[in-house]
Amino acid sequence: MTDAPAPTPTKALDDVVVLFAGDSGDGMQLTGGQFTLATAHARNDLATLPDFPAEIRAPAGTLYGVSGFQLHFGSGSVLTPGDEIDLLVAMNPAALKVHLPRVRAGGAVLVNTNSFGDRDLSLAGYDANPLEDGTLDGYERHDVELTRLTHEALAETGLSKQEMDRAKNMFALGLSLWLYTRPVEPARHWIRSKFEATPDLRDANLRALDKGYHYGDISESFVARYEVAPADLPPGTYRAIRGNEALALGLVAAGAKSGLDVFYGTYPITPASDLLHALAKYKAFGVKTFQAEDEIAAIGSAIGASFGGTLGVTATSGPGMALKGEFLGLATMVELPLVVIDVQRAGPSTGMPTKTEQSDLLMAIYGRNGDTPTPVIAPRTPGECFLAAFHAARIALTYMTPVIVLSDGYLGNGSEPWLVPDADALPDISVSFAETASAALSDAVDPASGKGAFLPYVRDQETLARGWARPGTAGLEHRVGGLEKDARTGGVSYDPENHQRMTETRAEKVARIADAFPPVEVEGDEDGDVLVVGWGSTYGAIKKAVQGARAEGHRVGHIQLRWLNPLSPGLEEAIGRFRHVLVPELNNGQLVRILRERFLVPARSLSKVQGLPFQAREIEAAIYGVMSEG
Repeated sequence: MTDAPAPTPTKALDDVVVLFAGDSGDGMQLTGGQFTLATAHARNDLATLPDFPAEIRAPAGTLYGVSGFQLHFGSGSVLTPGDEIDLLVAMNPAALKVHLPRVRAGGAVLVNTNSFGDRDLSLAGYDANPLEDGTLDGYERHDVELTRLTHEALAETGLSKQEMDRAKNMFALGLSLWLYTRPVEPARHWIRSKFEATPDLRDANLRALDKGYHYGDISESFVARYEVAPADLPPGTYRAIRGNEALALGLVAAGAKSGLDVFYGTYPITPASDLLHALAKYKAFGVKTFQAEDEIAAIGSAIGASFGGTLGVTATSGPGMALKGEFLGLATMVELPLVVIDVQRAGPSTGMPTKTEQSDLLMAIYGRNGDTPTPVIAPRTPGECFLAAFHAARIALTYMTPVIVLSDGYLGNGSEPWLVPDADALPDISVSFAETASAALSDAVDPASGKGAFLPYVRDQETLARGWARPGTAGLEHRVGGLEKDARTGGVSYDPENHQRMTETRAEKVARIADAFPPVEVEGDEDGDVLVVGWGSTYGAIKKAVQGARAEGHRVGHIQLRWLNPLSPGLEEAIGRFRHVLVPELNNGQLVRILRERFLVPARSLSKVQGLPFQAREIEAAIYGVMSEG
């Protein structure tokens, strides 16, 4: 009688970084997503970095076709997807070649040995087999015949070879869940739901998942399993959420709080397309979605919806923002509420559609003809995308202006644990429509009728917002269009003094928005050697870098700007308390130019334009470099 294998010992870890990588057809995004879901159920803090191929149909097995999903999870605060990889799951040689340099010394590499044939090696650019030439010396290596083992597990299912191949990612998922003691039931539930209509595929994927999970127990390759304790998160209800999903929920919440329907007009573009998919689920909450024939029609439909009395929203990425520029000027001229979401990607032109960047800041603030002031807000994390969308809608409706939200591919596709907010605690959004042309709206009197005339550009004295009248309301007929408006009647005006007055008023209206902002928050030291100023998705990497520098005894502070136009009050005073200012950005230096222009400070730029987010160690090294200059 053969003795059962001894249980694999379990070791406790504070945090782990796992990367699943393979061909785009290997289901790495799905595998990473399910591992993330299991990690959320395990109550760890987490951050993810999905990395898609830029080519829609890159040749299988090539370096350009590698799809990756990186997940960092821990028992403490997790700020970034991780600088170094603890476990790389490589489904083919190309995935190994692309990502092995990022695996830490002594880290683990799990390879699908069935995919290391001569042709696979040639496609990946290997002259010799890395499994045989010492390439993996110094790593904890796990050779697993994922393809063969999956085929054996599914041999009696009647599935085709191609269908069995597609299930090997479930085998890999099961094994990874076992290795890090993640719950397997969430993945089982997902498979049952996903393949409900195809029982053969449902049962096959469940079998592959379970076989992978149990393979860890019988394999002698693994000397230990690993366990990461739950994070000490504030009490409440959490869910793992991606940035694009959070943007959608923020718009839904704004519609509910304002009492308005939400109209979403868009044209599909990576990485903003998921917003359409997400919002289409909320028809019951007064959300109407419209896929237009192009970017110009998309924003035009949203402006028309706002003219009709709803909350108009559109979203795009960099090239689409360029196309929307003229209509953004129209929305500014007619002064209608509009939310424009830009999920930024690498440019210029079509650039690298699936790679992240922060290259649209200057376009968002300045990129239209004429003086066209537009408020700009940037969320810091995937979860914060909810509040960014909500507050963008609030400002748009309060001040009767378009508002731009600058997200990016890293935020839009990345995920984190999100504390579901109390809907009742969100501020109400006050919206009032003009109902009658009364003396309250106008001091002009029609001599024939003796009634007040509606003057659509008479403004609220606090916000400078003009009146909003639904078309078709008797007595409130008025013109809209791109020509300059008379400061009272809204009629076309070519008067020089009126144009100056209206230009200055539109700028002042946007400037007044800053009155509602709290002063900037300085994290870390309030004064000292270096102040690191960032915006958007660089938040986690900057915060971790600042923590590292402060742990070494340096006085370093950190400001992450949410509002980029207008800038929050107190920024200039905070900058003046530090000897140096460092501005890390995923562009060639855009915010740094604005800070230099506005405050006449010699701010230093740290630029990265590789389609990838910052690593914390890159920023920490730059902090030390700035201090060494005196």
